Amino acid sequence: MQIQVKCSCGAEKCPEWAIVELQGVVEVQPSFQHSLQNLQIGLLCRPSSQENYTFTVGYHELTGSKVALKKPMVVLKKIKYMDVATSSSSCVELDVVGVIRHKILFKTRPTALISGPQPTVKEKINAAGA
Repeated sequence: MQIQVKCSCGAEKCPEWAIVELQGVVEVQPSFQHSLQNLQIGLLCRPSSQENYTFTVGYHELTGSKVALKKPMVVLKKIKYMDVATSSSSCVELDVVGVIRHKILFKTRPTALISGPQPTVKEKINAAGA
């Protein structure tokens, strides 16, 4: 069986994609188990033009960096259609949706965004007097 691969956006115009690589496990609450598609799990930000990224998930923040892949990858979309000549067989075509050349790697442990307990007024006075 021959599978044809085509790029409808042009050789140099394919959208750039990136892989987000996390260390550990992302656990989903039981109420979201059946609706994972388009589920927002956090906020990915790149401050200014630096190559550092922050990923905020709930009350945890991860810092990561952009790393080039050794070999680029493509994102493909499978298209099935019926062959006009023989109505019994179907043909498969792969369309290039995007190219992945980089990954955003988060390899450190997350930092908590919740601050510790604030000292009381008595503790502040005692610390200043000492």
